Amino acid sequence: MKYLILIQSNPQSLAVWETLTEQQQTDFGIGHVRLSDEMREAGVLVVSEGLGDPALATQVSVRDGKTITSDGPYAEVKEHLAGFYLIDVADLDEAVAWAAKAPDAALTRVEVRPILDLSTWEV
Repeated sequence: MKYLILIQSNPQSLAVWETLTEQQQTDFGIGHVRLSDEMREAGVLVVSEGLGDPALATQVSVRDGKTITSDGPYAEVKEHLAGFYLIDVADLDEAVAWAAKAPDAALTRVEVRPILDLSTWEV
């Protein structure tokens, strides 16, 4: 079963980040690289990525058949998705065990969500 481990940036995580030394911040980033490597070696990693600043986002909508895009700046948000791991594991317990290894889990929290299996839907 696939699970998404979501890494959020929010006031709490930013406050913790600011207390870290430059070396601790570097080690934090290296921790994510090492976790991706460990997941890959274990055969559970589908993909993992960090996301760019929300100010670089493009919003897309469709109205009357026309695609409309909007670039930032947007109203400042207090929380945004900073990165994710998509893993394929046996069950929630295994997904939680992997999520607990994320550097963020030691400082704030991470979220684990199941991926919906749409393969059973008829089109």
